[in-house]
Order: sequence, then C-alpha cells, then structure tokens
Amino acid sequence: MKKDKPFVKIRRSMAPLAWLYGLGVNFRNTLFDKNILKQESFDIPIICVGNLTVGGTGKTPHIEYLIRLLSPTYKVAVLSRGYKRKSKGFLMVDTTSKVRKVGDEPLQIKQKFPETLVVVDKHRVNGIKKILSIEKEQRPDVILLDDGFQHRHVRPSLSILLVDSNRPVFEDRLLPAGSLREPLKGKERASIVIVTKCDADMQPIDFRIYTNGLDLFAFQQLYFTSFDYGMIVPLFPGMQDNTLQMPDIRKKHVFLVAGIASPQPLVDKLGHFTYNLYTQFFPDHHAFREKDIQSIRELVNTVEDNNKIIITTEKDAVRLRALSLDEEMKRMLYYIPVRVSFIDEEEQKQFNNKILEHVRNHQTNSRLSAE
Repeated sequence: MKKDKPFVKIRRSMAPLAWLYGLGVNFRNTLFDKNILKQESFDIPIICVGNLTVGGTGKTPHIEYLIRLLSPTYKVAVLSRGYKRKSKGFLMVDTTSKVRKVGDEPLQIKQKFPETLVVVDKHRVNGIKKILSIEKEQRPDVILLDDGFQHRHVRPSLSILLVDSNRPVFEDRLLPAGSLREPLKGKERASIVIVTKCDADMQPIDFRIYTNGLDLFAFQQLYFTSFDYGMIVPLFPGMQDNTLQMPDIRKKHVFLVAGIASPQPLVDKLGHFTYNLYTQFFPDHHAFREKDIQSIRELVNTVEDNNKIIITTEKDAVRLRALSLDEEMKRMLYYIPVRVSFIDEEEQKQFNNKILEHVRNHQTNSRLSAE
C-alpha cells in the first residue's frame, strides 16, 4: 500500500520565536562564512554526516554504511558528541563501556564494529586533535564526523546531508515552529544530499518532488536510500537462542517498544506481518527506568496469550541491555537491526566510488604536501 504524501506539521503560533531563532542562526553562519569565526582544517579526510533538522534522519545507519564501505581498505574512526551521556570531555568507546558514559549510538557502533575507533567529544576540534595524537600505527586514515553539520568550527573535507523523506525540509520551518536547526540555505554546504527512509517502490513523481524541492546546485549529488530490516535477534541470547524472520511473527502478539525520533517506518514494516501489533513509544534517546519497564510489563500483560514478544530497535537495545531485567522479560525481548540500501543500484555504485575516491585523493594530496 502506498503511503500518504508526507505532511509537515507547522506550529504557526511559534512563528515569532522561530524568526528570532533564525536571526541568531543566520548571524552565526555569517560569522563563519566571513571567516570572523574560524574553522579548522585537518590533514586527514573528515566526512561529516548530519542534517538540518532535529530528530532522526538515519545518521547512525548511514555512518555504519560508510564504515562497511571504508574499513576493508582504511582505518576508520568515528567521532560523536555522545548525545545525552553523563560524562564530559574526550573518551574512547570500548565494547564494554557504559551507555550513560558514552551515549547509546557510539556504543552501538563500537559493539557492531569492534575494530573501529569510536570516540566521543562535544568539542569536535579537540576530539580530532586527540585522535591525531594517537601513535602512528593506530592512527585512522579517515574520520567520520557524526552529527556535525552545525558544528562549523571543523571544516570537513566532505559533507553528507541527510533529509528524512517523511518530513521534507523544503516544507519545514525553523525551530520552534518546525524542526529545522538552521534555514534551508544551509544545504549549500553539502557535497552530497541523501533523502533517507524512502519507500523501496518510490515512484518517479516522488523523485521529482524531492529533486525540485531541494533545488540543489550542479556540484551537489542527490541520492535516495531506504532501510532494510534484518532478522529479529534475541536481546539476551542466553535466555532465547532462536533468531526470527519477519514471517515468523505473523501469529504472535508483537509489542514494539521504541525510544527513537521516527518509529513509524518500523511500525509500517511490522504491520505488514502481524495484525497483533501494540506500540509503546518514548522520547528519542530515552533513558529507561524501572517505571518504564513496569509500564511495558503492564502493556504486555494486557494480552493473556503466551505467544508474544517484545521488539525494540538497535539503539534502544543498547540501553535496555544495561538494565536489571527479570528473566521473563529477557526471554521476550528482541531487537531488529537496520541497514541502509540505495533505491537505485547504479547510484549506489556512484556513491561508493565518490566516497572511496575522495579518501584516496585526499590521502594522495596529503602525502604530496608532506613531501
């Protein structure tokens, strides 16, 4: 079934505050554009992945895509702010790090890619300098700057801007009237723009709507991606060993628990396979507490049938895994990983080649400069 056209809700009563917010953002950007506020460049490829909006556009899955693409050839580092972590300063993320110390997304990335250097630092310039001070044998060849599009003190060698297909930025407004962190003009800083979370069966008219609405320059390249959902994996393998495929949930009562910005694509996906879908949503990056676990239990207990499971996202799984849960809940808990896929295979090849060529050329230029 084809989705309805995305609808962007605007809080028009907030327009005066949005105007004031825009004045501040535009003034700050002007200071950077005129080099009054300084940007630092570094002698290493720095690929920034970010967005213009608050809320999820799929940054972490796209960072993971880049890790898979680059890591067979290059040593990769990921630098993140570590949103909502309780610590400060520069920290290296380990697979056994506590989520409250490093943040859920950096920990998720490190646990999936243990060989990748993952660090957190709110001050990205400092973070990059610390990374480059690592002894040469362990120093990365490329840094992926997670959610750094508005962090303009760093001048990335390449910027990738993500746009959620479910909330077109060209119909959005500045905070707090809409969800834009900065005016749409900010897209001009990106070399690559990706429309994310698209339907796999996207129609030609949809491509034209986004192409015309974004109105990119000739030097900017536009791509379209969607999410591929993987197998449904036990959150605690010691309690439950069977991995499920989507058709396996058809006769189950499925409780979707999510603390992410945009859960609707996952709701749509699960809804294709079961009519018995119940949802409980929390704010993005929500720190689950005992009262939340109790409310989840109460929801699950509304169904007397024992053929039921709880499904959550990878990001939520990182936070839930750190809690003290009873055995019954551990047995019911599963998570569903996602991967980025390009709508057009030929465009995927073009994107891959552009990224690999960028890193290769940047390294060659750096060696020539050193000589």
